[in-house]
Amino acid sequence: MKERLIKTWIIACMMLLVSVACSPDVEEPIEEEIAQVDTPTLADTEVPEPTETPTPTITPEPTLGIGSTMVNPVDEAVLVYVPEGEFLMGSEDDDAWDDEKPQRLVYLDAFWIYQHPVTNAQFAAFVDASGHQTSAEETGWAWAWDGSNWVQTAGTYWRAPEGPGSSLDGRDNHPVIQVSWFDANAYCQWAGGRLPTEAEWEKAARGTDGRRFPWGDDPVTGDRANFCDVNCPMDWADEIRDDGYATTSPVDSYPAGASPYGALDMAGNVWEWVADWYAADYYRRSPDQNPTGPTSGESHVLRGGSWSSFDGNLRVSNRGWYCPGCWYFINGFRCQNMP
Repeated sequence: MKERLIKTWIIACMMLLVSVACSPDVEEPIEEEIAQVDTPTLADTEVPEPTETPTPTITPEPTLGIGSTMVNPVDEAVLVYVPEGEFLMGSEDDDAWDDEKPQRLVYLDAFWIYQHPVTNAQFAAFVDASGHQTSAEETGWAWAWDGSNWVQTAGTYWRAPEGPGSSLDGRDNHPVIQVSWFDANAYCQWAGGRLPTEAEWEKAARGTDGRRFPWGDDPVTGDRANFCDVNCPMDWADEIRDDGYATTSPVDSYPAGASPYGALDMAGNVWEWVADWYAADYYRRSPDQNPTGPTSGESHVLRGGSWSSFDGNLRVSNRGWYCPGCWYFINGFRCQNMP
């Protein structure tokens, strides 16, 4: 019995040894090599130097004031700037007419106004572009000076301002004449503006201090204005002073006669149409801010005097008037543009 147990144990041990010997090889686990990647730190990272962010250049808006000018792209007219504020309008002078009184303070918003009257060259461009026909052309005649009198003459209009046979040769830079208020108004609308009010015209002509003429209170001289001088054919011609012209003159001929804002020809050369209807008593009842004239009337206002005026009528407060559908050899205009 004891031998059988020993034999059984020996057999079991042998079977165990065979089992171990016959089992497949078991590989030892391989430890993978993991590449060591250094994680960068802020200290190790090269940080570029900060670049300066450029500050945008801001172009300041130009400051508008006395001496500022602009150009109208439609007709290439130069305009001068008239700042907002009060000015003395009208006159209390002994030689002032009743319709210029009383003198009072009037406030106006800022505005732009043509530096000089509209020229023949500018008006020709308007007619070519728009096909406009003037009142004189529609009627077939205009008043012309025959050397001693104003005569109703057929075939007289802005291109032949002194009657048939006359022309604009050498007068491109003279103010256009023989135009009615309707013609002047049509031009200013085409150019993107309008006729100035009477108050705007007067402020542009005299500034704020109530001066008598655009240049001040000194008398009219031949280098300041075109008026009825020694060359003028009228009975009231001044026989001493000489402005260099018998009738109209180029619009830039008298820089010494400029207004405080740089406007030219606001005394003499041609009377200028303005927007307002005329009323003799308007100054006594007009508003003190931005007056625009009566709401209706029979005539429109003209300002500034002309080459046929004696020197006293060149006062900036002097008021003329004429029917809106009428035209004359001494009437022109300039335009206004709001800012």
